[in-house]
Amino acid sequence: MSNFYNEILTDHNLHPVHKKELTCCTCTRDGVNPSCGDEITLNLMIENGVIADGSFTGSGCAVSQASSDIMLDLVIGKSTDEAQRLHGLFMKMIRGEADETEIGELEEAGALSDISHMPARVKCAMLGWKTLAAMLENNS
Repeated sequence: MSNFYNEILTDHNLHPVHKKELTCCTCTRDGVNPSCGDEITLNLMIENGVIADGSFTGSGCAVSQASSDIMLDLVIGKSTDEAQRLHGLFMKMIRGEADETEIGELEEAGALSDISHMPARVKCAMLGWKTLAAMLENNS
């Protein structure tokens, strides 16, 4: 596992920007990883098709919590269509199918590319992203 990966996880676990209540959300969705018990509640404020703000609460391992925080960094300010496209790129990366350019588009989330080699952690990394995709699918 790379030092960059460890630094990203550590920073997002010690200083999560988006782990908080969001009182002005327009949609909320719960997500759970039944394999390990990680759980999150994802909150978004969507205005005119753009994710204006977002947060999450819940508990889980370092990977699920950091991945959710990183995901929100990436999608806040983006259209819901762009967020869905980024979800697709993230899933492609987790399956080990993304090229370097696609991984680069994921910015900090690209640091989680090594997760594809750790089967026990794949569902942890995907928790926030799958919750986001389900939320956007139901609110489009």
